[in-house]
Amino acid sequence: MSVLDIPARTLSGEPTSLGSLGGKALLVVNVASRCGLTPQYAGLERLQERYAERGFSVVGFPCNQFMGQEPGSAEEIATFCSTTYGVTFPLFEKTEVNGPSRHPVYAELVEVPDADGEAGDVQWNFEKFLVAPDGKVVARFRPRTDPEDPAVTEAIESVLPH
Repeated sequence: MSVLDIPARTLSGEPTSLGSLGGKALLVVNVASRCGLTPQYAGLERLQERYAERGFSVVGFPCNQFMGQEPGSAEEIATFCSTTYGVTFPLFEKTEVNGPSRHPVYAELVEVPDADGEAGDVQWNFEKFLVAPDGKVVARFRPRTDPEDPAVTEAIESVLPH
Protein backbone atom coordinates (compact mmCIF):
# COMPACT_ATOMS: atom_id res chain seq x y z
CA MET A 1 0.00 0.00 0.00
CA SER A 2 1.25 3.45 -0.90
CA VAL A 3 1.48 6.15 1.76
CA LEU A 4 -1.07 7.97 -0.43
CA ASP A 5 -3.71 5.28 0.18
CA ILE A 6 -3.57 5.17 3.98
CA PRO A 7 -6.74 6.54 5.59
CA ALA A 8 -6.29 9.75 7.57
CA ARG A 9 -8.48 12.58 8.80
CA THR A 10 -8.36 16.30 8.17
CA LEU A 11 -7.94 18.64 11.12
CA SER A 12 -11.73 19.06 11.12
CA GLY A 13 -12.17 15.26 11.35
CA GLU A 14 -13.20 14.48 7.76
CA PRO A 15 -12.01 11.10 6.41
CA THR A 16 -9.41 11.49 3.65
CA SER A 17 -5.92 10.37 2.60
CA LEU A 18 -2.79 11.98 1.24
CA GLY A 19 -3.91 10.68 -2.15
CA SER A 20 -6.83 13.11 -2.01
CA LEU A 21 -4.30 15.83 -2.78
CA GLY A 22 -4.27 14.57 -6.36
CA GLY A 23 -0.90 13.64 -7.78
CA LYS A 24 1.13 16.33 -6.08
CA ALA A 25 4.58 16.23 -4.57
CA LEU A 26 4.06 16.48 -0.80
CA LEU A 27 6.23 17.66 2.07
CA VAL A 28 4.75 15.90 5.11
CA VAL A 29 5.70 17.60 8.39
CA ASN A 30 4.79 16.92 12.03
CA VAL A 31 4.05 20.39 13.37
CA ALA A 32 3.57 22.01 16.78
CA SER A 33 2.57 25.51 17.86
CA ARG A 34 4.63 25.81 21.05
CA CYS A 35 8.03 24.58 19.88
CA GLY A 36 11.29 26.45 19.37
CA LEU A 37 11.02 25.34 15.74
CA THR A 38 7.47 26.69 15.30
CA PRO A 39 8.75 29.66 13.22
CA GLN A 40 9.39 27.05 10.50
CA TYR A 41 5.68 27.45 9.72
CA ALA A 42 6.65 30.67 7.90
CA GLY A 43 9.12 28.86 5.64
CA LEU A 44 6.69 26.01 5.05
CA GLU A 45 4.02 28.50 3.96
CA ARG A 46 6.53 30.21 1.62
CA LEU A 47 7.25 26.79 0.03
CA GLN A 48 3.50 26.28 -0.36
CA GLU A 49 3.13 29.64 -2.08
CA ARG A 50 6.21 29.12 -4.28
CA TYR A 51 5.41 25.63 -5.56
CA ALA A 52 1.62 25.11 -5.25
CA GLU A 53 0.93 25.98 -8.89
CA ARG A 54 3.55 23.43 -9.96
CA GLY A 55 1.83 20.50 -8.23
CA PHE A 56 3.14 20.67 -4.68
CA SER A 57 1.68 20.87 -1.19
CA VAL A 58 2.99 21.00 2.33
CA VAL A 59 0.94 18.73 4.61
CA GLY A 60 0.96 19.32 8.37
CA PHE A 61 0.28 16.67 10.99
CA PRO A 62 0.05 18.37 14.41
CA CYS A 63 1.74 16.25 17.06
CA ASN A 64 1.79 16.58 20.85
CA GLN A 65 4.36 13.82 21.53
CA PHE A 66 7.36 16.08 22.06
CA MET A 67 7.13 17.78 25.48
CA GLY A 68 3.43 18.57 24.97
CA GLN A 69 4.19 21.31 22.45
CA GLU A 70 0.90 20.92 20.57
CA PRO A 71 -1.73 20.84 23.34
CA GLY A 72 -4.48 22.66 21.46
CA SER A 73 -7.78 21.44 20.10
CA ALA A 74 -8.31 21.19 16.34
CA GLU A 75 -9.96 24.62 16.40
CA GLU A 76 -7.11 26.18 18.40
CA ILE A 77 -4.52 24.68 16.05
CA ALA A 78 -6.37 25.93 12.96
CA THR A 79 -6.74 29.42 14.42
CA PHE A 80 -3.10 29.60 15.50
CA CYS A 81 -1.81 28.47 12.10
CA SER A 82 -4.00 30.82 10.09
CA THR A 83 -3.67 33.92 12.25
CA THR A 84 -0.01 33.61 13.25
CA TYR A 85 1.53 32.24 10.05
CA GLY A 86 -1.16 32.57 7.38
CA VAL A 87 -1.05 28.84 6.75
CA THR A 88 -2.94 27.78 3.63
CA PHE A 89 -1.63 24.22 3.32
CA PRO A 90 -3.76 21.30 4.56
CA LEU A 91 -3.57 20.20 8.17
CA PHE A 92 -4.53 16.72 9.29
CA GLU A 93 -5.76 15.65 12.71
CA LYS A 94 -3.41 15.59 15.68
CA THR A 95 -1.30 12.48 15.23
CA GLU A 96 1.21 10.31 17.06
CA VAL A 97 4.34 9.87 14.96
CA ASN A 98 6.24 7.49 17.25
CA GLY A 99 5.43 4.59 19.57
CA PRO A 100 2.69 1.96 19.64
CA SER A 101 -0.03 4.41 18.55
CA ARG A 102 2.01 5.76 15.63
CA HIS A 103 -0.26 6.74 12.74
CA PRO A 104 0.02 4.31 9.78
CA VAL A 105 1.20 7.18 7.52
CA TYR A 106 4.16 7.68 9.85
CA ALA A 107 4.77 3.93 10.09
CA GLU A 108 5.59 4.12 6.38
CA LEU A 109 7.46 7.43 6.50
CA VAL A 110 9.90 6.47 9.28
CA GLU A 111 11.18 3.55 7.21
CA VAL A 112 12.92 6.08 4.95
CA PRO A 113 16.45 7.11 5.92
CA ASP A 114 17.71 10.68 6.10
CA ALA A 115 20.81 11.91 4.22
CA ASP A 116 23.04 10.17 6.78
CA GLY A 117 21.30 6.83 6.23
CA GLU A 118 19.37 6.94 9.52
CA ALA A 119 15.79 5.66 9.51
CA GLY A 120 13.52 5.11 12.51
CA ASP A 121 11.63 7.32 14.91
CA VAL A 122 10.87 10.96 14.26
CA GLN A 123 13.38 12.97 16.31
CA TRP A 124 11.27 16.04 17.12
CA ASN A 125 8.65 18.43 15.76
CA PHE A 126 9.11 19.64 12.18
CA GLU A 127 10.70 16.51 10.71
CA LYS A 128 10.03 16.63 6.97
CA PHE A 129 9.33 13.81 4.50
CA LEU A 130 9.16 14.43 0.75
CA VAL A 131 6.67 12.23 -1.09
CA ALA A 132 6.77 12.10 -4.90
CA PRO A 133 3.49 12.32 -6.84
CA ASP A 134 3.55 8.52 -7.30
CA GLY A 135 3.57 8.01 -3.51
CA LYS A 136 7.25 7.07 -3.16
CA VAL A 137 8.87 8.65 -0.11
CA VAL A 138 12.03 10.12 -1.65
CA ALA A 139 13.69 12.20 1.07
CA ARG A 140 13.75 12.86 4.80
CA PHE A 141 14.93 16.04 6.47
CA ARG A 142 15.49 16.25 10.21
CA PRO A 143 13.74 18.88 12.36
CA ARG A 144 16.48 21.50 12.40
CA THR A 145 16.72 21.55 8.60
CA ASP A 146 15.12 24.82 7.52
CA PRO A 147 12.20 24.27 5.12
CA GLU A 148 13.87 26.60 2.61
CA ASP A 149 17.30 24.96 2.85
CA PRO A 150 18.68 24.36 -0.67
CA ALA A 151 18.70 20.60 -0.03
CA VAL A 152 14.94 20.74 0.58
CA THR A 153 14.07 23.03 -2.33
CA GLU A 154 16.27 21.08 -4.77
CA ALA A 155 14.62 17.82 -3.68
CA ILE A 156 11.16 19.36 -4.12
CA GLU A 157 12.02 20.70 -7.57
CA SER A 158 13.31 17.27 -8.62
CA VAL A 159 9.90 15.63 -8.05
CA LEU A 160 7.45 18.34 -9.12
CA PRO A 161 4.97 16.91 -11.63
CA HIS A 162 4.97 20.07 -13.78
